[in-house]
Amino acid sequence: MAKVILDFERPILELEQKILEMRNFADNLDIADEIATLEQKVDQLRMNVYSNLTRWQRVQLARHPDRPYTLDYLQLMTEDFVELHGDRRFGDDKAIVAGFCRLDKETVLIVGHQKGRDTRSNIYRNFGMPNPEGYRKALRLMQLAAKFGRPIITLLDTPGAYPGIGAEERGQGEAIARNMFEMSHLPVPIIIVVIGEGASGGALGIGVGDRVLMFENSWYSVISPESCSSILWRSWEYKEQAAEALKLTAPDLLEQGVIDRIIPEPKGGAHRNPKLMAQTLKTTLLEELKALQKIKSDRLVHLRVEKFSKMGAWKEK
Repeated sequence: MAKVILDFERPILELEQKILEMRNFADNLDIADEIATLEQKVDQLRMNVYSNLTRWQRVQLARHPDRPYTLDYLQLMTEDFVELHGDRRFGDDKAIVAGFCRLDKETVLIVGHQKGRDTRSNIYRNFGMPNPEGYRKALRLMQLAAKFGRPIITLLDTPGAYPGIGAEERGQGEAIARNMFEMSHLPVPIIIVVIGEGASGGALGIGVGDRVLMFENSWYSVISPESCSSILWRSWEYKEQAAEALKLTAPDLLEQGVIDRIIPEPKGGAHRNPKLMAQTLKTTLLEELKALQKIKSDRLVHLRVEKFSKMGAWKEK
């Protein structure tokens, strides 16, 4: 598969390629000083570019095809992962993976959206867009985790719940709403992490927890910039303006109180160093679990309901 280069990354990657070419000739030529100068220049350029990303550029990074997905993190940061399948009603949804594993010495349930890497795997995973059976599978396993007192971690990365006729006939909206209701009352620690795209109800279906975290270059919103643009301007051409208006990035949502913490990514995005990203995620999850496990279960549920009840502006009459 050809390497994907985003427009704002191109100057950086061109310099990196030039440095690589110069190193190939370094044995025959005395060009160490020139290489060092170029390395300083690329470091400065990288710092300038990635420290001043627009909201749309962060959306592009969140969608980068080389970005690690749920199964990548499971492989890099957990042990003894046992994937469980099926909702016991209709079938098994490949857009959501779930199973028990060990995070250091802690046994946890991890549930996450899963996209594909190419056309074949994307069709297999339905492009990371779950059907109702995916949410019902997730709920079945979360209730199993609660039964045995195991913490739950969910990794959000979806362009949205699948909007097909079959999905609607099988109760897509009910499945998402049921999950949100049940997750609000499960008596075990629940940590939510937006690792890529967090779009609308597709993300909220496994997105209610005690702590909501976001990767530095992820997004979380009621609607995608393109869909917002098509509604407001009748065209996708205004997606950048829509992204700015939606305020869907991690710093925006931290400021609004929607999320609790931002997980930093390697400079250039999670795809530039998946191993480092996985280690950072693992360390963060263990910190959060340690804090949550000190809270009694009834208090945990009370705080969770209170947390989400405070979001937004509303009145009772």
